[in-house]
Formats: sequence, structure tokens, C-alpha cells
Amino acid sequence: MPTTAVPSRSELIAHLLHTRIAGEVATPRENNLSHYRELANGNRYFWLGLEFGDRWTDEQDVLSEMAERCGVDADPQHRQGQDTIDPELTLDGLDRAATLLRKAALGRQRVLVATGHPGGLLDVHAQTAAALKAAGCELVRVPIGLSADEGVVAQLAGVAMYERGATLWHTHSPLPMAEILDALPQEGEDLPDLVVADHGWAGYAAQAGIDTIGYADCNDPALFLGEAEGTLSVCVPLDDNVVNPRYYEPMTAYLLDAAGLTPA
Repeated sequence: MPTTAVPSRSELIAHLLHTRIAGEVATPRENNLSHYRELANGNRYFWLGLEFGDRWTDEQDVLSEMAERCGVDADPQHRQGQDTIDPELTLDGLDRAATLLRKAALGRQRVLVATGHPGGLLDVHAQTAAALKAAGCELVRVPIGLSADEGVVAQLAGVAMYERGATLWHTHSPLPMAEILDALPQEGEDLPDLVVADHGWAGYAAQAGIDTIGYADCNDPALFLGEAEGTLSVCVPLDDNVVNPRYYEPMTAYLLDAAGLTPA
């Protein structure tokens, strides 16, 4: 872990490589290519709440975009083994995300924070939510009683998540976010100005026309394509479930510092 409270760009890149948040990540090449193919074949599970129509029907086009925006190997003949995320692209994504967070704080915007990956990214999102609240942003309170995918929408530490059987679940589904955005006007509440999320939570919010920051792994191409099309505001590439969630702490510190936010 970096010894400084807020790592420099070079220190954070070294940390991302060491912990495999970026660089040679754990997600295998076979899994990446399978997901790119599924998206291109129109499997909506892999669209993560976005709508692509017939614009990404060639998996080689998806691979090319992922090489540019995420840093996976661009060689279509590389079919098995290791794949990569470019840490420079991760930092670039964090910097773009910081710009939106700074704008939200300055405007005291209404923000919704959510995660489909509580086992990996919950603390990243919770710290972001707390810092935004301390800066004067209004955190969206999720209406009570929402259900989706045979579970419920829970909110802990300012972060919306999917709960089922008293357990927080990993989910790619856009339906929990759909339930929130449908319920807010019915409760007399405004939609958020900004969403910070991942997976289908981010994809659905972006498709609904809300400024959205999304974190995405190299096997989740939809959010990168959403950014390429201008639907998603920012996509940050990273391995979204490394060995220890504490490994994300220096990344979060860098993000909040770049946004001018003080950790709560």
C-alpha cells in the first residue's frame, strides 16, 4: 500500500499493478472474449441496461473498442490466457470521474450511489457517498419496499444494493435501478443529477439520461461502449473484485482528492 495518504499518479499506477486492479488482471482472456461475443449476439444480460440496437453486432468491433478504452490485448488471435487493463486508462477514468464529482459538490447536486458488486466496491462507493454528503450534496434515499429479481433494494452507508435472503448479492441486473428511478417520481422525489455505480445500476441510469460514472471490469464491455456512444458519462476500467477490498483504498483517496473532496 502507498505510504502517502493520497498517492501520486505514479505511486497509484504501481499500486494498481501490484494488486492487479489493473495490469495483468485475474479475469481470463477466454471470459473476456465470451462476453464480447454475447453482447454482439444481442444477449441483453450483457448490455447492462443500455440499448445498443444493431450497432455492436461484430465482436471484433467490441474487442477493438475494449482495447482502446480498457487496454485489453487488441490481437484477435489471442484467444486464451492472460489479459490486461491499462493502468493509465484507469487513472484517466478516475480523473474524468473526479471532474464530475467536483461539479456535483460545487452544485450541491442530488446524487445516487449504487453497486452491484458489494463484495469488492462497496467501500469505494460508501466513501464517495460520504464525501459528497459532507460537501453538501443531497444523497438520494431509496424508497422503502422496492423489489426486483426476487430480492429487495437495500441501502446501507448511502449505497443502494441488491439484497436477497438477508445477504447482499453480486448482480449485473439493471432492474434494481429501474425500480428506484420509477419509484422516485411516485414518491414526489426528483431523479438524481448524478449516479455513481457499476454494472446494470450504471447502465440503466445512463440509458435514462442521467449523468453517470460507472466502474467496469474488462469482461463487462457494455459500459465502455456506452461511454463511446456518449450515453455513459465516464467509465473507469478496473478489476472489480480483487483479493482484498482494502486494495481499493489508495484509488479512492486519489479520486476524492482529485475531486477536491475531503474523506468523511
